Amino acid sequence: MQLSPRIYHSFVRPKWITKVYIQNKLQRQFDFTDKKVLDFGAGTGANCTLFSPVHYFGIDPDTHRINFAKRFYAKYRFEAFEGHKLPVDDNSFDFVLIIAVLHHIPPEAIENYIKEFKRILKPEGKVVVIEPCFFEKSPISNWFMRSNDKGDYIQKEEDYLNYFTKENFKCNVLNRFKKCFVYNELYFTALL
Repeated sequence: MQLSPRIYHSFVRPKWITKVYIQNKLQRQFDFTDKKVLDFGAGTGANCTLFSPVHYFGIDPDTHRINFAKRFYAKYRFEAFEGHKLPVDDNSFDFVLIIAVLHHIPPEAIENYIKEFKRILKPEGKVVVIEPCFFEKSPISNWFMRSNDKGDYIQKEEDYLNYFTKENFKCNVLNRFKKCFVYNELYFTALL
């Protein structure tokens, strides 16, 4: 059963979790001032407040979550999309932000999206990713994620990185951490 956007936003992505595990990490590592950001898989828009409304664009295939985001964050731009072609121009973004999205996408579709990221990024653009990840020496967390996460495609670190390196991105792992004591998270960037 899929949670309503309001319940998801309030309980799965409450402000404090978003602040501690996502926004603080991003702000320590990157300067987003005057940078155009595409939030790929924006969902309910929990990450948008990190960015200027004029430089942010959130997309997601879930129309219900996008409609919630449009109401909740009215100053920001959100759009639902279908298919593998992203609704943006070539060389138009400085950053693509991907937070807990890839593990919901079948591997063959990820490969198509990475080609799209390459198309839409400006020269020296970056993809910033935080994803649930199976860690070799973490059997309890791995079991918990397999049993409880709604994403069917949680990967190992090398699998996530390989998607990008196959398209000539240079990857840099920024951190490996636990979220709420049970989720292994991989935080990395991919540069053209």
